[in-house]
Amino acid sequence: MSAHIALLRAVNVGGSTPVQMAALRALLTQMGFGEVRSLLHSGNLVFGSGSPGGSPLEPTLEAAIAKRFAVQIDVFVRTASEWHAIVAQNPFPREAEQDPGHLVVTVLKGAPSATAWKGLDAAIRGPEVVRGGGRHAYIVYPEGTGRSRLTLALIERQLGTRGTSRNWNTVTKLDVMASGTDGQRPPSGR
Repeated sequence: MSAHIALLRAVNVGGSTPVQMAALRALLTQMGFGEVRSLLHSGNLVFGSGSPGGSPLEPTLEAAIAKRFAVQIDVFVRTASEWHAIVAQNPFPREAEQDPGHLVVTVLKGAPSATAWKGLDAAIRGPEVVRGGGRHAYIVYPEGTGRSRLTLALIERQLGTRGTSRNWNTVTKLDVMASGTDGQRPPSGR
């Protein structure tokens, strides 16, 4: 089994879409996934799966969650290797070290076109900086996300795909969790 990371979009935020993490861990365990663990109470899971890739697991998890909890939630799955690459390729190392709470990774369902990324850049009206490609984006929110006009809704509209965001602290904690309990990165090819 290889480690995977699942992010649930907008659960337990502001009282909307409540899903208990213990019940979610139990569901994944009943589905046959191994070593299911959660981080925080906002829909971050690490688990073992025999699936070689993360994306094929997304509709399976979404359907199981809808059936068990009677809620429609987008699930974004990446392998530990994919997640480690996201961490390793961070274009904002200074922000990651000095202000990790204002550095966000937005994980996307699909890979937007180059034109869509340019459209997102053109839509930014504040001090935010976005670097994206593939199925994720790194975003620096120097003044925080709370008052920013660069909302997830705007990002999704410009990129034409759904997404969910996690700050750098959460991103790196998930990387450590997916690497093993001792915090060591898995060997190549895991």
